[in-house]
Amino acid sequence: MGRKEIMYAANRLTVFFLCFAGYTLQVLGQDAGEQLKTYPPMVNQAGYNLGESKRFVCYGAKDRAKFRIINTHTDRAVYEGEIIGYQGWFSSFNPIASSAEYVIDVEGHGRSFPFWIADHLMENLSSKLAYDFFVDARGFEDNGSYNISQVYGGGPTRDVGAYGLETVFEVLQYASNPALFDRWKTEIGEDNTADLIDLILWHAEFAYKYVKYNGPVLNRHGSLGYEGEPRMNYDYWNTLDQLAAVCAAYHFYLKAYLPEETYRKYRKVCLENWEEYDRHKVVRYWTYSTKWVDHGFQEFNEMGNAFGQSVFSNLFMYLCEKSEDSQDADRFLKWAKESAKDIVENWDFDNPRHMWWIRNAEHITPQALAFFLLVAPEEAPAGARKKLAAWASHIKRKSNNFWKYRVHSESEWAHEKTKELGGAPALGGSLFAASYLLEDPSLRQLGWAQIDFVFGINPVGTHLSNKSPERVEIGGFWKGVETGWPQSHPDGYGRLGLVRGTLDGSPLNSQFPIAQVLEESVGKNEGKAFGENAYATEGWGVSNRGWMATLTFSTLGSHRVRWLDTKSGREISTVRPGQSVEIELRAALNLDWNRADEGWIDIYYGSRQPERLALEETGINTGVFTAKISVPENDSIDAIRASYGYLGFEKETSVKIDRTK
Repeated sequence: MGRKEIMYAANRLTVFFLCFAGYTLQVLGQDAGEQLKTYPPMVNQAGYNLGESKRFVCYGAKDRAKFRIINTHTDRAVYEGEIIGYQGWFSSFNPIASSAEYVIDVEGHGRSFPFWIADHLMENLSSKLAYDFFVDARGFEDNGSYNISQVYGGGPTRDVGAYGLETVFEVLQYASNPALFDRWKTEIGEDNTADLIDLILWHAEFAYKYVKYNGPVLNRHGSLGYEGEPRMNYDYWNTLDQLAAVCAAYHFYLKAYLPEETYRKYRKVCLENWEEYDRHKVVRYWTYSTKWVDHGFQEFNEMGNAFGQSVFSNLFMYLCEKSEDSQDADRFLKWAKESAKDIVENWDFDNPRHMWWIRNAEHITPQALAFFLLVAPEEAPAGARKKLAAWASHIKRKSNNFWKYRVHSESEWAHEKTKELGGAPALGGSLFAASYLLEDPSLRQLGWAQIDFVFGINPVGTHLSNKSPERVEIGGFWKGVETGWPQSHPDGYGRLGLVRGTLDGSPLNSQFPIAQVLEESVGKNEGKAFGENAYATEGWGVSNRGWMATLTFSTLGSHRVRWLDTKSGREISTVRPGQSVEIELRAALNLDWNRADEGWIDIYYGSRQPERLALEETGINTGVFTAKISVPENDSIDAIRASYGYLGFEKETSVKIDRTK
């Protein structure tokens, strides 16, 4: 048990009892003709990032009701505000001391769970867990001896075939904050390589090995292939999408880890099979499902033909071929433009088959458009940015409620029967990307509300992951979160009960606007399609993929690089030979609140290959990382560029060298 849990165990138990006993009493009271409507304030149980949106919900609280933020170390109020529409906002509260803990106090409603406020807190607590899930959820470890038919759905991630696109989003996650992921090197292999790099390479080798595999798998809810054509047993086409991401990343950051011979094999198999596998176009009506929720041929869904998937894959191959100075770059760019144009012209926000109905794949569409605008904005088709803005406006309208939850329709909050893990956990990433590209801070605020929903500001009042003792013991749960999802289904097809960072469930329509009765039901779903209350089936790789994407795109609006004059501390754009200058990076690298952390950045002298420059945090818990360099005196270069991140996530800035006497 961590420090926060030990110090506030009594408070946690008290609030837990008040929360959930209160829900039960309301129903019992109603049966007796009484109306007990007292709900405690619901907060992000881990906490909030400094400088970002901060809010809580206190259901039933009257407008203008006062709330106080209490420092639990001193028991003193440090902030006061008013509740409007069940919501309390405290975004302007940005205390310096990250180790302090706080609670929300609302008269007549009690106190919330304790929470932190700290520099890049959410990335600190979640980034490793995001890929730990995919480390643990592998159906095997040895690519050399694996029998693909032994994992439900065909692996590599349990209960997910090649449609999972894990590699695509792992590649992007590393690109978004590479110095952070370079710190963790203990999960896979013994080569002192970052775990996330090893995971990417592991998934790449799987995709290459099974790029032509179409054999039997144990079972699946439907089949693959176009109507009227031979059926496929395995979604092997999507192996190329994952290899394409690796081929692009080879030229940005994988070259030091992926042998050139292996890269050449991956690239060759993509080039040879791209059109045969229909990777060059938007794929429609390809998956036939026997599930009750999406029976029949689906235009788009979460299993192999997501709207926007071809934008990602063709852009990755375009970046690869462009780096190779290959003429093939033009055709991949053409296909990427055609796929993006399809989205611009045909993406229908009022068609649920393009939106929430495809659940875990929904996040791919806006993020694909955003990716185009990040890596090749000058090449994006006309209307791409305008379409992304239209989508953002649609989401704003649909989430105009006190939960900030994107509702299904005018009459339905969420689905009546199935979990919505493809919603809030993944929607945050799309909003972060749109906020950055459209320069709209309100979208970023809404993105943080989705993360808050995952961490307890929801009708059930818990994190969306079940906090089982077994998960906690293996480091598989979020530090500082007091209550997890009441139900879990640990022994389903994926057997993800002991997989770190698994998300287990999300509120159903009947639990909105607030859940009234909750019951613990871990592993008791046998024989039932749906739980009585807080429904959960089991975690799923494509659900966690969307959560990984949210953490990835969150960095777009918070990372920054600047050149500073070492004497004045002012930002500069021009330097002189021999001058001492400072490079400053603000990024999600502050892991230890008790000592200064380290990082690195890429420095480009003219057109030369980059040099990696080590950075040190400016002090304990500042979140700012710097290093000093001396401008070369006897050199022909005319500029120095500093860059952090890759594949559209670059934060970079340059200084010109003035050599005039």
